[in-house]
Amino acid sequence: MTAPTLSVSAPRRARPLLALAAVALAITSLGAGVFSMAYFTSSASVDANTFTTGTIVITTSPTTALVTFSNMMPGDTVTAPLTVNNDGSAQLRYAATAASTDVDGKHLRTQLMLTVKSGVTTCTNAGFGSSGTVIRTSVALGATTTVFGDVATGAQTGDRNLNGSSNEVLCFQVNLPGATGNAYQASTTTTTFTFDAEQTANN
Repeated sequence: MTAPTLSVSAPRRARPLLALAAVALAITSLGAGVFSMAYFTSSASVDANTFTTGTIVITTSPTTALVTFSNMMPGDTVTAPLTVNNDGSAQLRYAATAASTDVDGKHLRTQLMLTVKSGVTTCTNAGFGSSGTVIRTSVALGATTTVFGDVATGAQTGDRNLNGSSNEVLCFQVNLPGATGNAYQASTTTTTFTFDAEQTANN
């Protein structure tokens, strides 16, 4: 004899599932409500942040023929002022070098002696020795000579500082010593003075 089959009605089985679905939906709705809450806010901005670089510009006056002497004799001296200008906006430091020619092969450049001073009241042969501070004393012009300072980057011994939009006057004197011999007659050399500048800020 076959035992009767017990049947479970579908509606009773579905009720717990419907209840769970309703609870889950309620929790989901509650969470969505929590995370969608609004707050008062505000913001501020700072505009017009402009940056402008400074300038480093060195010039000289005169720009040519600073110390020139024709028909020079042993014992002669020539003296002249040179104005060094910082035409830029920032402080600079500068150094000076000299390069002299020897086209005739007589080596006059090895005999000419250069002295440079600052703060000379009267930059003439007569006034040169009475005031001022020696920057470089009695150095032969030679082929390439460091007049003062160092062209290497950074602060070096002898470098001179010059504020933006300012200048200073240096007094240059070149002398042909009295002991210069006959081998240097009718000889010529031409010297170029070069002034190299760099920023002092962060350097």
